[in-house]
Amino acid sequence: MNMMTATLPSADAATSLPLDRDKRLMLFSGRANPELAEAIGRLLGVGLGSITLKTFSNGEVYCRFDESIRGADVFLVQPMCANPATGLTANDALVELLVMIDAAVGASARRVIAVTPWYGYSRQDKKSAPREPISARLVARMLESAGADRVLTMDLHAGQIQGMFQIPVDHMTAMVMLAQYFIDLELDDRLVVVAPDAGRVKLNKKFADRLGADLAILDKERPRQQVAEIGHVIGDVEGKTAIIVDDIIDTAGTLRAAGETVRRAGAKRIYAAATHAVFSGQAYENLAAAPFEQIVVTDTIPLRPGAPANVHVVSCASLLTDSIRRIFTCDSVSEVFGGQNQVF
Repeated sequence: MNMMTATLPSADAATSLPLDRDKRLMLFSGRANPELAEAIGRLLGVGLGSITLKTFSNGEVYCRFDESIRGADVFLVQPMCANPATGLTANDALVELLVMIDAAVGASARRVIAVTPWYGYSRQDKKSAPREPISARLVARMLESAGADRVLTMDLHAGQIQGMFQIPVDHMTAMVMLAQYFIDLELDDRLVVVAPDAGRVKLNKKFADRLGADLAILDKERPRQQVAEIGHVIGDVEGKTAIIVDDIIDTAGTLRAAGETVRRAGAKRIYAAATHAVFSGQAYENLAAAPFEQIVVTDTIPLRPGAPANVHVVSCASLLTDSIRRIFTCDSVSEVFGGQNQVF
């Protein structure tokens, strides 16, 4: 009786087979911030992939990838923000990201990474009153259910939102970049960084240390949502150049009140800095009337037309590009910040 024996490949032959021989990085943009996506594509040297995105007359969002993405690492750039230029609301942007993820999963992408530098609903990260949802957690579940393998975001309103995910979250910060901007301005030696409330003291302390500045704190209370009352300044700002640092500027009512309070306390010059320029409601009117020489923000959210002349935008495209490149090559993302994912 003849027996057939199978010949196993040698160890050398097995190891000589190239792994990920067709590994590709593909970058696509939603309609929330195509300018940021284009800047990332230029820096990566890959350009943007072709995708069809539209809103039907009944308000439903449609997505189709116009080229094969099978086996590719697909990065979807879509902050969860409104964009008047493309007719998108914040909720449209969220749904569009979800359908892009689902379409990529269905098209057999190797990995799907949601690049959403502005994480929508991030301020609804806890129950502040009975019978409220924790909407930030709901958004995390939606991204996971749609099939995202990873999320790349920036300056979450609360770092604990990372714990709402069961998939990896790469949490970048623009604060180093913003601090360097003020270092390059070469302002006078009498600098003071002003925390807009007690919850931002840690962030502002590290920002101040980076600039070699003093620290002050504003006494702030929120009687209701999107309304803040500024009491007084804790610390010395008289005759100094003050920089008020926060993660988000929304209606700018709080920021305007903070600037006016710091001015009354004797500050000589006043600046403001924040990562996310939501700028909703009467934001432009408040910023134009506020006593700031400059309001420095990043481009995680596109500005609608008519921004005041004192608003200055610095791009976070290079930071996101470096992170995307490291995710694709499986290098350390935390090395972007010298071993720490979030230094602030």
